[in-house]
Amino acid sequence: MPASSYVGRFAPTPSGYLHFGSLVAAVASYLDARAVKGRWLVRMEDLDPPREMPGAQAAILQTLERYGFEWDGAVERQSDRGEAYAAQVEQWLRSGLAYACTCSRKQLEGSNGIYPGTCRNAQHDWHGEVAIRIRVPELEYTFNDRLQGEFRQHLGRDVGDFIIRRRDGLFAYQLAVVLDDAWQGVTDIVRGADLLDNTPRQLYLQELLGVRAPRYLHVPLIVQPDGHKLGKSYRSPPLQPEQAAPLLVRALRALGQTPPAELARATPCEVLGWGIAHWAAARIPHTLTMEDARL
Repeated sequence: MPASSYVGRFAPTPSGYLHFGSLVAAVASYLDARAVKGRWLVRMEDLDPPREMPGAQAAILQTLERYGFEWDGAVERQSDRGEAYAAQVEQWLRSGLAYACTCSRKQLEGSNGIYPGTCRNAQHDWHGEVAIRIRVPELEYTFNDRLQGEFRQHLGRDVGDFIIRRRDGLFAYQLAVVLDDAWQGVTDIVRGADLLDNTPRQLYLQELLGVRAPRYLHVPLIVQPDGHKLGKSYRSPPLQPEQAAPLLVRALRALGQTPPAELARATPCEVLGWGIAHWAAARIPHTLTMEDARL
């Protein structure tokens, strides 16, 4: 791939501060882009105001800067993209690809997260307090992840018609991420393996939009000794500025890279510079989760 054509991105959710698991994902996406002289974008996935922690957006950007990351262009925010999301939802509603759903959570209990199609042909009014679902085909979607290999999912059997706009009017992650990646020209998505099974839904939406699917690389998810994903709910400490170089070195090692020990005493920019010069995605452990020995 020519270097100039690579566009990568890091898209944190501002529901809390960045932690070590976030850092591993950021380092992987940054090095994968910069190693081929590609562009690296930062996007705030702030779709859910009730879950957003006050001050988290500024703290995330400040942490990235202090850890030596440099991004291209302005930081985009999903909260500014409502009109684009609404227009696409309406287009799919008018064409019959999407429909209104009035099902409550209680009505869907026992469905194991797979929508049974209750409202599919009910033709409910799509104005007002209703969820909007996209019709999925009875097809198996397959893609080759650069690290995890072949992944298959049958949308109809394993997922069902999924929500693209919530009952409260907020837009769903699946819709926003696909529209934004297409709008920003993202060619390569490097992110945590917890999002691997989201990818077939996104491939389907990309197909509906007529856009080319990016390449995907899902890195192992860093988990605590009890198996829980790192996050603010599980006492994951926020990244400290004075620990930038040692934590970047730890992130490199978690990604299978082999930085010299003395790099922990370098500046964050020097650590990332070493990472760019020596990046080898093939060395990332081929696993979905990985416990960090120092947690």
